[in-house]
Amino acid sequence: MITVSAFAQDNNQDANENSQNLYTEARYHYYLKTILLFNEYLDTDSGSFNTTELRFLHPIANKAWNLRVDLPLISTNTSSINKTGIGDIGVGISYIPYLKHESGGIAFRARVISNSAADPALGSGKWVFAPAIFYGKYLIANKLLWITNLENQSSFAGSSNRNDVNLTALENYFMYIIGKNWIAADVAFRYNNTNKGYPNNAFVEFGRKITQNDMAYIHPSVGFGGHKTYNYGIEVGMLILF
Repeated sequence: MITVSAFAQDNNQDANENSQNLYTEARYHYYLKTILLFNEYLDTDSGSFNTTELRFLHPIANKAWNLRVDLPLISTNTSSINKTGIGDIGVGISYIPYLKHESGGIAFRARVISNSAADPALGSGKWVFAPAIFYGKYLIANKLLWITNLENQSSFAGSSNRNDVNLTALENYFMYIIGKNWIAADVAFRYNNTNKGYPNNAFVEFGRKITQNDMAYIHPSVGFGGHKTYNYGIEVGMLILF
């Protein structure tokens, strides 16, 4: 979600400049080279997971396209066994066909999450394809941003000893901008078709733009619903645009 924050912060100052020029549309300001480094701690019924992740985003083609790479390092003490190693590496492509400051925008994303974890306890054991569609709009100009997205995750290969991945998620994110700061809230409703559960979650987020290109945030979260994947968590991250 911090990439959304970056979009809003950067859009805040640039979106109205030369709006009729194709190469200065708002979407191009979002697609800057981006490095996101964050750490997330999750408490579960069987132990805890700690993920340190490096996410890299790079504009490609006419910059309405974007390449995303996720490199997770995971530590877990589930089943009273401590394990640390590389998790499931993900690669994604995003495309924004339409984005205007006044009327909002639409985006599409497709990700492949690999079965690359160093240990079975650190990944799903499956190759997963995850298409998604996004819609976003300022509900209050330059102040309150709303983004909703629908994503499906389906496994197509991997270990036959692991459960298939078949998950659909509807997520809504609201961010209120206060100068260099922002406050956000997010709720995601999920249906896991494999175990017929509802592993939902929600979080609040507090962020600040430290410099023109650097932002930091913290967000505590909670899981809820049947077959929830975790009880509570906290994430702290740093975003760098260049």
